[in-house]
Amino acid sequence: MEKKILKSFRLFRFAGINISHYSAMVLLLGAAVLTASCTETDSVNSGNVTTDEIMDFVDDQVRLLVSETDAAIERNPEGRRGPRVNSRGIRADSLFLISSRDWTSGFMPGMLWYMYEYTGDDHWLGEARRYTAPIEREKTNATTHDMGFKIYCSFGNGYRLTAEPHYRDVIIEASNTLITRYNPTVGAIRSWDHNRDRWDFPVIIDNMMNLEMLFRATEMTGDSVYYDIAVQHARTTIAEHFREDNSSYHVIGFNPETGEVMQRHTHQGYAHESAWARGQAWGLYGFVMSYRFTGLPEFLEQAEKIAEFILDHPRLPEDLVPYWDFDAPDIPDVARDASAASITASALYELSTMVNDKSAYYKQMADDMLASLYNNFRSPDGGNLGFVLGHSTGHHPHGYEIDTPLIYSDYYFIEAALRKERLESR
Repeated sequence: MEKKILKSFRLFRFAGINISHYSAMVLLLGAAVLTASCTETDSVNSGNVTTDEIMDFVDDQVRLLVSETDAAIERNPEGRRGPRVNSRGIRADSLFLISSRDWTSGFMPGMLWYMYEYTGDDHWLGEARRYTAPIEREKTNATTHDMGFKIYCSFGNGYRLTAEPHYRDVIIEASNTLITRYNPTVGAIRSWDHNRDRWDFPVIIDNMMNLEMLFRATEMTGDSVYYDIAVQHARTTIAEHFREDNSSYHVIGFNPETGEVMQRHTHQGYAHESAWARGQAWGLYGFVMSYRFTGLPEFLEQAEKIAEFILDHPRLPEDLVPYWDFDAPDIPDVARDASAASITASALYELSTMVNDKSAYYKQMADDMLASLYNNFRSPDGGNLGFVLGHSTGHHPHGYEIDTPLIYSDYYFIEAALRKERLESR
């Protein structure tokens, strides 16, 4: 009952209403009378799972994840790549701890910021600050394109919710570091520095996700250099990553001297010409986000093309959680990827606000996808060491992180739930 009262206060506060404790109780009881008769019916419809229902479960799980992570780091604080800062997943029935250098290091702090955003509870504010601080060292790490994942999911959410000047400074410095990897001849930001025997200048579809930090940096500074690089990178991605059916390759290898395409590969998918599920989700989310910042019709058009490819695909399961690759052999007896569904659902909620003719369709598909994840893919209560979802796939061709919890799956699942609430409270 206490949680329900706190949530009522939060909803009134978000709506800009100043209301006393007594009045809130009266309104809450009145609402209960009106809604009690339909509650049981609504719960049967998987598409009607509520954000409150999801976040009640998430709250318990994330508290456990923080506790387990703290204990695991205390037992084993140092790793091969530096001090361990948080959890990425589960391997060999234990938390897989990572340093700040890992591309996923920003997701756990980001989840904690989302918990603070949802609850307004100072407990989560303290935890979010504590887990964000160790990521700061990455702001000058020029050996990676993953600045958006690491810095923007952590410091970006922190700045959005607190307006703390230091967080802003970190974001700007990280953006300055990231744009050193931009090649104007290619028209894109270099992704990996590894596997130089395979690619001279690789650009991966995941890199679309790092553009949000650059768009924000222009808003923060008034300097268009970040915006211009982000726009050109997105345009190069449209030109080179996508096939005629609007699926995408994972990696495009460019000649850095001429800008010529040398390879079109799908490194983490089944085959070079296959549609790796999470790669399609990264593309969808990236172009929806790019349209939000630019208003350029080409980005919205690309987002809708990707959405159509995913949602109309004959091998998308009825429960809307993709197989790890749309072209994997032996479907349906292959691993799923809950992370691809989490990313897609979050993107679809935002996409539904950008169109008129298909707004209700995108919203309903996001609702159904989110509900399917909650009803069929969530961890047991108190299970999976506190991770929210199971059944994600990281790098299937290399044989690791298959059918397992992964931190970025949880991050985008929580983000999707919050986006659902914002849409429905308008």
